[in-house]
Amino acid sequence: MTQSPVAALFPGQGSQSVGMLTDLVKQMPQLQQIYQQAASVLGYDLWQLTQQGPADQLNQTQITQPAMLTAAMVCWQAWRSHYDVPVSVLAGHSLGEYTALVVAGSLTFIDALKLVAERGRLMQETMPDGMGAMAAVIGLTDQQVETVCQQAQQNQIVAPANFNSPGQVVIAGHTQAVQRAIELAQQQGAKLAKLIPVSVPCHCDLLKPAADAFQQILANTAIVAPNIPVLANVDATEHKHPDDIRQSLYQQLFSPVRWVSIIEQMKQQGISQWVELGPGRVLTGLNRRIDRTMTIQPIYDVATLTAYTPQ
Repeated sequence: MTQSPVAALFPGQGSQSVGMLTDLVKQMPQLQQIYQQAASVLGYDLWQLTQQGPADQLNQTQITQPAMLTAAMVCWQAWRSHYDVPVSVLAGHSLGEYTALVVAGSLTFIDALKLVAERGRLMQETMPDGMGAMAAVIGLTDQQVETVCQQAQQNQIVAPANFNSPGQVVIAGHTQAVQRAIELAQQQGAKLAKLIPVSVPCHCDLLKPAADAFQQILANTAIVAPNIPVLANVDATEHKHPDDIRQSLYQQLFSPVRWVSIIEQMKQQGISQWVELGPGRVLTGLNRRIDRTMTIQPIYDVATLTAYTPQ
């Protein structure tokens, strides 16, 4: 039987939880090596932190990012060890793009860990507590959300940060501007417009200083052409040249995540099934809102790994 084209997707920040991947690593002890590698780079026991918490420490951006990268790599390795499924294209949501680049051979796991740890540190240091916020807006068109943000700015920053699915957009910017946008969105008839609990307002111009500092770190990191296409968050396009990949990762920090465009591009390429590799089912939920007919299977524990069915 000919295998249908498969896309592998990797989640970003927000899917982490204390106790994630417990049964997967218990069932496959060899996966512990990935956490041991991470500990040697990071200088702390990431496995113990993800298993025992405290949650507020795991949720600190500079720890969440390497934790999610490592967890997604564990899910990828677990899936690959059980199923010989050819993967045609890769993508990751925000931070998840780094996992995609590791899987594609563009970055080493070690270099990616160093990058995301620095990325998280710079993001956290750039933003004083309370200065920025993010909010989910559900039930308005992309154009309506963009207009609401423009009206709410008043010499501050607020803009779309994640185009997650039709009718679901996350906005980010100065806290007061985001609050004004929430009120305007509600007046426009949004089904939901509310703050989401994050410590850093991602994918907006408030992170430009962090991106500028991060650009130098990217310049000093070895990156090679991917051996599997990776669709970038900033433009839903495959980038092959290392400098183009660096530029894309730089821009990603202050540019919106174009998730709907990424999935639509995959569909145009003939992808008919997807697998989400990483804790939780966030991307599975988003993808089903983009296209209710799509086949997507999440892998994050022994049950979902066992239940996976190649098409």
